[in-house]
Amino acid sequence: MGKSCFITGAAGFIGFHLTLSLIKEGFEVIGLDNLNNYYDVSLKKNRLDHINYLATSEKFSWRFIEGDLIDRSLLENIFIEYKPEVIIHLAAQAGVRYSIENPSAYINSNLVGFNNILELSSKYKAKHFIYASSSSVYGGNKKTPFSEKDPVDHPVSLYAATKRCNELIAHSYSHLYKIPCTGIRFFTVYGPWGRPDMAPMIFANAIINEKPIRIFNKGKMARDFTYISDVVTQLTELVKLPISEKRILEMKAFNPSNSWAPHRIFNLGNGEPVALLKFIKLLENELKKESIKIFEDMQPGDVEETFADSKSIEEFLGKKPKTSIQEGIKKFIVWYKTFYNYQ
Repeated sequence: MGKSCFITGAAGFIGFHLTLSLIKEGFEVIGLDNLNNYYDVSLKKNRLDHINYLATSEKFSWRFIEGDLIDRSLLENIFIEYKPEVIIHLAAQAGVRYSIENPSAYINSNLVGFNNILELSSKYKAKHFIYASSSSVYGGNKKTPFSEKDPVDHPVSLYAATKRCNELIAHSYSHLYKIPCTGIRFFTVYGPWGRPDMAPMIFANAIINEKPIRIFNKGKMARDFTYISDVVTQLTELVKLPISEKRILEMKAFNPSNSWAPHRIFNLGNGEPVALLKFIKLLENELKKESIKIFEDMQPGDVEETFADSKSIEEFLGKKPKTSIQEGIKKFIVWYKTFYNYQ
C-alpha cells in the first residue's frame, strides 16, 4: 500500500486525529479543508496549528491546502501535483438538524463535492478510496443492533439521504472503474477536540455556564458513543487494507455490506448504546455540577436510538473498541477544561 494520503476535512474532528495518526505512521499526508463557519473556525485553526507544530518539530510529511470540494480545478491540481494513492474523504456538510434549515449546503458538499473527489480518484487511479458515511443512514429502522446487512431505504433526514447516496455512487464507481472503496458508518464519535455542535460539547458548555440543556424525546434516547482513539486505531489499519480481488472471489454471498465490486461498508461503533440521561449524569459527575434540564418532544430528523453491530470490522481487523464511556468522558473533560481554561 502506498504511503501518500489525501485527506479531505483535515481540520475536522476525525480528520485532525487521523492526520496525526497517519503522519506518525510515516504517511505523506495532504490535507484539504474549506474552514467553513458551520461551527467555530478558531477550533479548526487550533487543530491545524497542532498538526503543523508536530509535523515541523518531528519532520513529518504534511501539507495543508484551504479549498472547497466543489472547486474541481483545485482538486485536480492536487491529484496532479501530489499523486495521492489513498484518498480519505471525510469532508461533508455535517449535522442532521441543520440539513432541515439549509438543504442546499448538503447537496453542494455531500453530493457534488463527493462526486468530484470520487471522479478524480477514478481518473488518477487511486489504490484505495475511503469515505465517511453515517449511522444516520439506518433512519427509521427498528431492528437493533444496526447491521450493515440491513436495508437502509428509509432515511429520516436529508443528511442521511446524502450519505446513503454516497454509498450507492461509490459502489457504482467501484464496479465500473474497479476502485477499491471502503465506506464507514460512524456512530456518534466523541472525545478531545470534538465538534461544538455535538452533544458532549453542547452539554458540557451548558453545565459549566449554568445554561439549560434541551433534552429531546423527553430523554428517551440512547446513542452508541464511540471514542475517537478507538475510531482512529481502526481507520489507520483500514487505510492499509483495500479490498482485494482474492477476497471478492472468496465471497460466497453478497449482501448490502459487500459486493462483487471492490466495495464494502463497515459500521464503526462501540456496540454499547448509552442512555442520554446517563451520559449527562457522567458529564455532571466529571464537572461536579448539575445540569438544568428542559425536556422537549422529538426533533424532526432524529432517531430514538443508535446501536452498532460492529462484528464485521472487528473480525476483519482483529481489533475492538476498548474505551468505556466513563473513561472516554473523563478524558474528554480533562481536555475541555484545559482547552477552554476552565478550573
